[in-house]
Amino acid sequence: MNFPAAIAKQPQINAEITEVVRLLAPDIVHIRYDIGQDWSGDWSIFFRVLLSDEASRENNLRRVTKQVVGKISERLDFSGLGLIPYFNFRSQSEQAEMREPAWA
Repeated sequence: MNFPAAIAKQPQINAEITEVVRLLAPDIVHIRYDIGQDWSGDWSIFFRVLLSDEASRENNLRRVTKQVVGKISERLDFSGLGLIPYFNFRSQSEQAEMREPAWA
């Protein structure tokens, strides 16, 4: 199995994600991610973005999600890392109800 360059660069990935969360607070509560293969076997990075309830409101959601995707894409060279990015968003209220550990 041929691992992507991103596996060795996780400290840099973590630092960039921390900075994006700082820049976009309070709309973004936190961002978690996993690196693995997608349904087609391509190496991917799966982001789980926890939004504040205010950011999740219909009139804010598009702006906030575009900002998150844009800022992360500016800071991480996905093709250079050998990864395809996937983004999932959830509000704090949704997470409080669902209580999925991967989102905590």
